[in-house]
Amino acid sequence: MLNETLKVIENRRSIRKYATTPLTAEEKQAILHATLRAPTAGNMMLYSIIEVEDPALKARLAVTCDDQPFIATAPWVLLFVADYQRYFDFYNFSNVESACKEKGITPRQPGDGDLLLASCDALIAAQTAVIAAESLGIGSCYIGDILENAELHREMFNLPRYTLPITLLVFGRPFVVKEENRLTSRFDPQYVVFKDKYRRLSSEDFVKMVEPTAAHAYPQLSLEEAAKTLARNNYFRKFVADFSIEMNRSSREWIDAWNNSSAK
Repeated sequence: MLNETLKVIENRRSIRKYATTPLTAEEKQAILHATLRAPTAGNMMLYSIIEVEDPALKARLAVTCDDQPFIATAPWVLLFVADYQRYFDFYNFSNVESACKEKGITPRQPGDGDLLLASCDALIAAQTAVIAAESLGIGSCYIGDILENAELHREMFNLPRYTLPITLLVFGRPFVVKEENRLTSRFDPQYVVFKDKYRRLSSEDFVKMVEPTAAHAYPQLSLEEAAKTLARNNYFRKFVADFSIEMNRSSREWIDAWNNSSAK
């Protein structure tokens, strides 16, 4: 049985076309308040949120994030940044190096684990913002392409060494009321939720996993061939597409900068 919260989660869809009505200050405050209440590792809040209000910045993001024009016209844009810079500056403020010498401990820089932890914090906060907005009738869409064009995005937002723009979120009131029963399909739980240990899927699993979509998209093919066609199409549309190659290049740039001792 669905309560009101579960109904909000069940009916949420990505929205890319928005009404021109801006969000009110009270709505923004309510969403941000909920966001800052999100679970966080050790209550450290290893993330920062940048409100992108400058129309020129939004227009540039619409181009640099894989040419998605609706970013420029979205009423509210939030950049979620995995952020260990704030805490590392806080540590340096307290002169931890001297304290380490007194304790015989070797000081260290933020590493890969710290980056992953901060990314988790930022993404948990982002999803909390999404659900909070949805509960107010405000739609949203994730823009993972913010990971692309690392050099440009670092300059655009003055991002220091121990930060990474993990996701961009755009918000607005849906231009058209969402139609009932038009939810995006998801895989059956048996292919995603396992007990006690990971299970790799078999050929038979893959065919059954995508059967509803495959049968609809390629009714002239056998289910196995339809499933293989779906897999190939996804591979070329997503995995080896130009944007994916750039995202991986930029992600390496972000990680290398994080681990580069000569970076500022």
